[in-house]
Amino acid sequence: MPAPISSASEARRSGARIVALGIAAVVVILGVAAVVLFLTLPDANAFNARVEQIFIENDDLTGAAELRLLEILAQSGTAFSDVLSSYRMVIYVLLVFAASLLIAALVFLVSLVGLNRRMGEIERQGLQVSSLIVSRMDRVVLLNNMEFKLTDAALETLSVLAEARLDDDILTGAQIEGMISGRPAEDCDEAAGATRIKRLRDTLGNQMVSEMLVRNIARRGYVLSIDRDVIKMI
Repeated sequence: MPAPISSASEARRSGARIVALGIAAVVVILGVAAVVLFLTLPDANAFNARVEQIFIENDDLTGAAELRLLEILAQSGTAFSDVLSSYRMVIYVLLVFAASLLIAALVFLVSLVGLNRRMGEIERQGLQVSSLIVSRMDRVVLLNNMEFKLTDAALETLSVLAEARLDDDILTGAQIEGMISGRPAEDCDEAAGATRIKRLRDTLGNQMVSEMLVRNIARRGYVLSIDRDVIKMI
């Protein structure tokens, strides 16, 4: 039991390191891109500076039409400066938005990889159950502190399987039907017990959990695939 816990802890730590490194890489890349972009953008006052230089270098521009043209150029430079400043803000917002999306995508990707790895471990090792409490009075089953409310028939089936697991027994469908109905197993139909198992799995709901909890061993019967020490009957 300590080995899976250790491997799960190591997987969580390695996943956290990957996420941290990925986020740092995303921030650094977008930060460098932002710096390069803002440095290469023209100065917002470049147009106004050029118009001012024209005024200084051409003292003979004294005509009304020429002065009016220079005034228009100066106003155009001011408008260009305002537009460029707004573009800088838009670019900054887009970079922040892109960084957020990339970080979220990285976190989701690492989470999916971790879940797939965990699912693979479950498929290889089976369902790890630390506690199975069957309460006949409340018609409730606590599986790893997850509560399942069962019907009377499903609870009886699970109780029979739990008691058989405590005795290290494997029950056929006919034996399950006989123990629940009170008839000899020889007089019971194998399909009736299989139907009870199917209804129990349907009641548990999660197909993966129910299939791994109640195993069907070919030509032998049904058994709970958990350690008998974790079973408690109330």
